[in-house]
Amino acid sequence: MRKPLLLALLLLSATACTSVAARPLVQMDVIDRDSGQWLPEYRHRGDTWVPGTPGHRYAVRLSNQSGERVLVVLSVDGVNAVTGETADPSQAGYVLAPWQSTEIGGWRKSLDDVAQFVFTDLPDSYAARTGRPDNVGVIGIAVFDEARPIVDDQPAAIAREGMRGAERRSAMSPSSANAADAAEGAVAAQRIGTGHGAREWAPVGRTGFVRASLRPAQVVQLRYDDGANLVAMGIIHATGPAPEAFPSGFVADPPGW
Repeated sequence: MRKPLLLALLLLSATACTSVAARPLVQMDVIDRDSGQWLPEYRHRGDTWVPGTPGHRYAVRLSNQSGERVLVVLSVDGVNAVTGETADPSQAGYVLAPWQSTEIGGWRKSLDDVAQFVFTDLPDSYAARTGRPDNVGVIGIAVFDEARPIVDDQPAAIAREGMRGAERRSAMSPSSANAADAAEGAVAAQRIGTGHGAREWAPVGRTGFVRASLRPAQVVQLRYDDGANLVAMGIIHATGPAPEAFPSGFVADPPGW
């Protein structure tokens, strides 16, 4: 039986700050929805990269690896994927039941639907088009433990709770008349971002959730760009036949022998 996906809004932090822990509460992966492939990850100079294909839809797969509920605040290109605010860990996020895995396929537009995540040219990304190009090319999560875990096997739900410890930021940064130009100048090496794609049905509901601390127990981020650019930057090595020590059985005559 599939567990319901829950969403928490305007979250409450209840206890003193704790340091970010190294334990992997939630596993994050990126899936190309058009090819059906899980995008491979490449480590490079302290960052983890995945290759995106322009025009392809993608989903962020979140897997709760604990026996308790957790809250996951999802940031795409520096924008909260639920609210559209410039992302901050104090904001709204998805609540995962114990051991639950789910795929987030777009920007949340309502309780019923999302606008699909799609790899697109950087100036056409949602962040750039709303005047916020500085963090295009990064997908991240901030994960919180629950202060008072509760049993919740009801249909998907959303929590409305007070918030303490940080101001909510405005849903949009000031608009820029030259957002596309700013995007290209601000992130010169980055070629693609995440666009605001077609609407699709993806219902969620409401649930209660009280954070165990002001600070997340886990923060993870993945960087992405198109495969050709990752090859050009030396992050992915160009593929081709690998050299072999014993390619044939006998010594051939050299040309002109």
